[in-house]
Amino acid sequence: MDFERTWLPFLYLYGVGGIVFILGMILILKTKALRLNFKRHKKWLWLLLYGFIFWSSLHATFIILALRSQ
Repeated sequence: MDFERTWLPFLYLYGVGGIVFILGMILILKTKALRLNFKRHKKWLWLLLYGFIFWSSLHATFIILALRSQ
């Protein structure tokens, strides 16, 4: 498979999605909807960041495994 059918959709999904995610995080931090001085809120912030990184890494791993099996 070529780049346009494997990695380009991945880059679009997590690139554009990452920009929207970061803008959303900036928005909730600036509006004080998420207050970092609360232990529970800090836990949610790290959970959201970890989740984004985890799912993008898992997706990339499966793409690599699929490309190797060809």
